[in-house]
Amino acid sequence: IPVFILAGLLVHCVFLVSIFDIYFSSPLVHGMTPQQTPLPPPAKRLVLFVADGLRADSLYELNSNGTPRAPYLRSILENNGSWGISHTRVPTESRPGHVALIAGFYEDVSAVAKGWKENPVEFDSVFNESKYTWGWGSPDILPMFAKGATGDHVYTFCYTAESEDFGAQDAAELDMWVFDHVKSFFNSSRSNQTLFSALHEDKVVLFLHLLGIDTNGHAHRPNSREYKENIKKVDKGIKEIASMIENFYGNDGKTAFILTSDHGMTDWGSHGAGHPSETLTPLIVWGAGVNYPQKVTSQFFEDNFLKGSWNCLKMGMLLFAQADIAPLMASLIGVPFPLNSVGTLPLEYLNNSAHFKAESIFTNAVQILEQFKVKMSQKKETTLSFLFTPFKPLSDSEQINFLKKTRLYIQQEKYDEAVSLCKTLINLALEGLSYYHTYDRLFLGLSIAMGFVGWTTYVILVIIKTHTNLTKTVQTNNQESTVLFYSFAFVGIIIAFFLLIQTCPWTYYVYCLLPVPVWYAVVREIPVIQDLATNFLSLRIGQSIGFIVVCMLGIEILVFSFFYRSALTIGLLVFAVWPVITQLWVQAKTTALIWTLLCVLLAIFPLMPVVGREANISLVIAAGLLTLLISCFSLASLCKNENKYRNNEDLKIHFYQVLSIALSTYVVSSTHDSLKNKQGLPVLNQIISWMTLVSSSVLPLLSPTFLFRRLFSILLSLMSTYLLLSTGYEALFPLVLSGLMFVWINMEQEALQHYGLSLKQKLAVFNFAYATDITQFRQLHLDDVRRSFFFVFFIVTAFFGTGNIASVNSFDPASVYCFLTVFSPFMMGGLLVLKVVIPFVLVSCAFEAIQVTTQLSSKSLFLIVLVISDIMALHFFFLVKDYGSWLDIGTSISHYVLVMSLTIFMMLMNGLAQLLTTKRLELPRRTKHHST
Repeated sequence: IPVFILAGLLVHCVFLVSIFDIYFSSPLVHGMTPQQTPLPPPAKRLVLFVADGLRADSLYELNSNGTPRAPYLRSILENNGSWGISHTRVPTESRPGHVALIAGFYEDVSAVAKGWKENPVEFDSVFNESKYTWGWGSPDILPMFAKGATGDHVYTFCYTAESEDFGAQDAAELDMWVFDHVKSFFNSSRSNQTLFSALHEDKVVLFLHLLGIDTNGHAHRPNSREYKENIKKVDKGIKEIASMIENFYGNDGKTAFILTSDHGMTDWGSHGAGHPSETLTPLIVWGAGVNYPQKVTSQFFEDNFLKGSWNCLKMGMLLFAQADIAPLMASLIGVPFPLNSVGTLPLEYLNNSAHFKAESIFTNAVQILEQFKVKMSQKKETTLSFLFTPFKPLSDSEQINFLKKTRLYIQQEKYDEAVSLCKTLINLALEGLSYYHTYDRLFLGLSIAMGFVGWTTYVILVIIKTHTNLTKTVQTNNQESTVLFYSFAFVGIIIAFFLLIQTCPWTYYVYCLLPVPVWYAVVREIPVIQDLATNFLSLRIGQSIGFIVVCMLGIEILVFSFFYRSALTIGLLVFAVWPVITQLWVQAKTTALIWTLLCVLLAIFPLMPVVGREANISLVIAAGLLTLLISCFSLASLCKNENKYRNNEDLKIHFYQVLSIALSTYVVSSTHDSLKNKQGLPVLNQIISWMTLVSSSVLPLLSPTFLFRRLFSILLSLMSTYLLLSTGYEALFPLVLSGLMFVWINMEQEALQHYGLSLKQKLAVFNFAYATDITQFRQLHLDDVRRSFFFVFFIVTAFFGTGNIASVNSFDPASVYCFLTVFSPFMMGGLLVLKVVIPFVLVSCAFEAIQVTTQLSSKSLFLIVLVISDIMALHFFFLVKDYGSWLDIGTSISHYVLVMSLTIFMMLMNGLAQLLTTKRLELPRRTKHHST
C-alpha cells in the first residue's frame, strides 16, 4: 500500500501541475526587433504616478458635502487633460498590475506564485527602452524593473520593507517619503552637473510608486477616513511635484504626466480577484501631447459599477485595457514600444497630427505582428508539417497585403482608413497569438482526462478486489499478461517517439505517457471486471441503479457547493434527518437528537457572509469564553475521575491548554484595541501568539490516547491558535464542527449495530494506541460508502463553511495581526493557510477515530474518499476557463487547484491524523531518592 499511496501522490501532483501548462503557460516570446514611430514625439519626459490600490470610484466621486476628494486632479480632468477608466486583469495584485502598466502585457497566473520581487520571466518595459528612468517607492515593485533592464540606466530609491506596516500610525507617510525624496533629488541636481544634464536629456521617465493608499485600504478599508485622507494627501503631493518639475524645466511644455493605479480594492480591504471594485482603476493624463477634455452631455456606462455618482463629470470618459498605457507612454516620449506589449495605443488621448497618430498605430500593429510571426515560427518548428494547421486570417500573403495597404493609405494621406486597417491587423495578430499559444491544449487536455479516468477506475477496482467480497480471486494467465505488458510498452514507445520528433518539452512526455501505465494496471484487472459484471447482474438491478444515482447526486451537491455555499446548508439539513430515514433514532434517541441539532447549527454558517468583510471581535471573545467554559467542565470531570489515571501529569497538560485558550482570548482583545488606537502590535502579544502556535502542535501529543480525551486535547490546542487568527463569527465554527464530529463518532457506532456489522464498543475507554490490531478488520459494506461521503462532505464544509477561499480577495490581512503587521506575503499566506487547515485537522482526526472504532482499515475508507474527490476533480478540470470575465477565470482555476490540493492534502492529512491520535510523547519523570 505505501507504494500505492506514493503512486497516488505522484499522479495527483502531475494532474495539479498540468493545468498551468495547459491553460497558463507564459505568453512571452523573444527575438522580435524593436519598433519605433519615425516622427518626433511631443514630450521629452514623462512623469508616471502609480497610486497603489486606488479605486476609480474613490478618486472620481465627490465627498458627501459636494466637494471633490482630489481637488487638483479634478481641475486637471475638467480643464487640462484626458481621463478614463482602465480595466486591469486577474490576478489584481501589485506585481502583475505594474507589469501590465509598464511592459504592456499580462503576466500568466503562475507568476504570482513565483514571488513579488523577482523576475520569473525576462521582459522588456518602457523603463528599459527609455534613456534614463528614476523611480522612488516600494522595495516590492521597483527592483523588478531595474533587474529586467539592459545596461545601467534605471535607478531606484526604496524605503525599507519594515515601513510597510499595517498597524503603523499612518501609512500615508510612505507617500510623503516618496514626495520628499523626489524634491530633494531635483534640488541636489542643481549642484550635480552630471545629474543635471542627464535630467535634461530626451526620453526620460520619472516613476513615483505611492503605496500608502493600498496599505491604508488593507488596514482600515477603502471607505475609511484614513483611505480618503490619503487620497487628499496624494493629490496635494502630485500638485507640488508637477509644479516643481514644470519650474525646473522652465515651463518648456515638454513634460507629460500620467496618474493611474495598478489595481483597486474590495469594500473589505483586499484584492486579487475580479470584482469591478478591484479591476477598475483611474487614469488621468495631462501635459505635452495630450488631448484637452472633450465636453459631453451624457456618459455611456456599460458597467453598472460605473454608474455611481460620477455623472456630474461632463468630460468624455474613455474605457480601455490596462496594457494600453505602455504604448501610450512609449508614443508620448518617442521610445520603441516594449517588445512583448499587447496593448493598443489609445489615440483618443493624443493631441497631435493625424499623420502622427497613423504612424504611431502602424508602429503598434507591426510590433504586435512581430510577436505573432515569432510565435508562429516556433510552433511550426515543433510540429510535424502534415499536422500543422496555420492561423488562416493572417497567412504570409495576408500580412504583406495589410502592411502594403496601410503604407499606401499613409502616403495618400488617407489617415482614417490607415488607422482602422491597423486596428483590424492588431486584433487579428492578438487572436493569432492566442491561437498559437493554446495550440496544444486539446491534445494535452485529452491525455490528462484519460489519465484521470484510468486512475479512478483503477482505484475502484483495487477497493473491490482487496476490501470487499464481491469477487472471487482469479488466477492470471502468465502468457496473456506478458503479451499485455509488451503491447502497452510498444504504445508508450510510439508516443515517446512521436513527441521526440516534435521536440516537445519534457512535461509533455509526463502528461502523454501517464495514461499508459495507468490503463495497463486497469486492463490487467479484466478478470475482476468480468467477475464483477456477472455479480452485478445477479443483484437487484433497481437497487444497484438507485445506489449509483444517489452517489452521483451526492457528488453533484459537493461540486455545486463550490459555486454556491448554500448547497452545503441543504446537504447538512439532509444529514440532520438521516437518523429518521434509516430508523437509527429508535435505538439512540438522545444521540440522534443532538446530531440533528448540531447539523442545523452548522448549516447556519454557509448562509453567513464571507469571513473578513466585517470584523466582530466580541464574537471571537465569546467563542474563547465558551471554549473556556466547556474545558472547565471537562477539567472538573477529570478531577472527579482522577483516581482512575496514573498521575497528575494529564491534569497539568489539560490545565496548560485551558490557560492557553484564556491567553489567546486576551491577546485577540488587546491587539484589536491597540491597533484601533494606532499603537501598533504589542510585542508581548506577538510573543504569546507565536508561542501558542508552536505549543499547539506539541501539547496534544502529551495527552493520554483515550479516544475522547485525545480528541478534546487536539480541539483545545487548535482552538487556541484559531482564536488568534479569527476576526469574527468564524471563531465559533470549529466549536460547532467538532461538537458534530464527537456526535458523529457515536452515531457511527449506532449504525454499526443497526446493520449488524459488529457489536457496539465502549468508546469512553477506547484507546487509540491499541487500535491498530490488523486481525480485527472487517470487509467493506455499502454503508461505508456513505461514511466516506460524510467525510468528504465535512471536509468541504470545513473549507467553505466560513467563506469561499477559492477567491484570493476573500483573504483578510486582519486575521494575522496578532502575529505580524508588517507586509510579508509568504508569512501572511502561510498563517492564512494554517487557519484554513485547522477545521480540516479536526475532521480528519474524527474520521481516523471512526475508522478505528468501526474496525475498518484506514486504507479502505480512504480509497473510497479518493474516488469521490477524483470524480469531483474531473468535473472541475473541464470547467477551467481562460476566457470570459476575469472573475470566472480566477474562480475556475482556484476550484480545480482546490480539489486537487484537497486530494493530495487528504493523503497527508490521513498521516497527520494518525500521528496526532496514536502517538504519545512521554515527559521525563522526576525520580524520588530515598535516603538510607
